Amino acid sequence: MATRTARYASVAVCCTVLGLAGCASNSTDSGTSSAPPPSDTGVAARVSTPPSTGSAISVPPTSALTTSAPTTSAAPAPCGNGQVVVDATVMSPGMGHRGVRLNFSVARDGRACTLTGYPGVDTGAGGPLLHAERTPRGYMGGLPAGDDSEPTVLLDAGHGAQAVVEGVAFDNDGKGCASYTDLRVTAPNTTDTVTVAAQIDTCHLQIHPVTAPQ
Repeated sequence: MATRTARYASVAVCCTVLGLAGCASNSTDSGTSSAPPPSDTGVAARVSTPPSTGSAISVPPTSALTTSAPTTSAAPAPCGNGQVVVDATVMSPGMGHRGVRLNFSVARDGRACTLTGYPGVDTGAGGPLLHAERTPRGYMGGLPAGDDSEPTVLLDAGHGAQAVVEGVAFDNDGKGCASYTDLRVTAPNTTDTVTVAAQIDTCHLQIHPVTAPQ
């Protein structure tokens, strides 16, 4: 009886030992077979850049963005010899004053040019030689009051210039002055002198700067 009891105890101990070994084995296998959590690298590798769409803005190369400075045409040069045509218009008299309007235009087929300042004017046939005095304004015309700056006037196919010559028909004693039938005119900054028909009776001449026609 004691032998049988000892045998049963030995078997129980063995089972206990085997059971613990089995548990340890199962625990070790579970830890070994457990897969590590998926890393972020695997997820990132599956993310692809979306294709560009038609609405994307295309940036041109730097050379395409470079623009050249706008070019501007040069201003016409001052008129020279042979470029200006001159004629004259007699102005209506007033209070003993006489006036002649000198008209300047560009020569036919001539290039555009500019006039600035005073023409040269001398009397022609009809009396003693008179040289016109340069004054900014007078009774018959000239520059606006308070402005003595000499304008630059364009001469081309559609634009001209004018200047007023004036005088008084009587001298200091009230006697009538010589009556001239023409004037010798030189456009500003040129040496071309032309004779133009113009009736003016005066003892003294004044010439005003060229201006644009009003």
